[in-house]
Amino acid sequence: MAQLAELTGSIASVGYGLAAIGPGIGVGLIFGNGVQAMARQPEAAGLIRSNMFIGFALTEALALIGIVMPFVFGTGS
Repeated sequence: MAQLAELTGSIASVGYGLAAIGPGIGVGLIFGNGVQAMARQPEAAGLIRSNMFIGFALTEALALIGIVMPFVFGTGS
């Protein structure tokens, strides 16, 4: 039986690349909708901006967890 492809190296980099897609989309949605909300209601810009940065921090935490997990669950080889 012929082997079609061989996977060498760390599969963790592929896993992190896939894990970064969600937070990347989330950050784009947060800032896009935040700017749109500030354009619609300029008097609420301060509240919208603070909520926007809280949402950004929580979404970015997912990316940081995604980069740490391959080191936590590494194979050790």
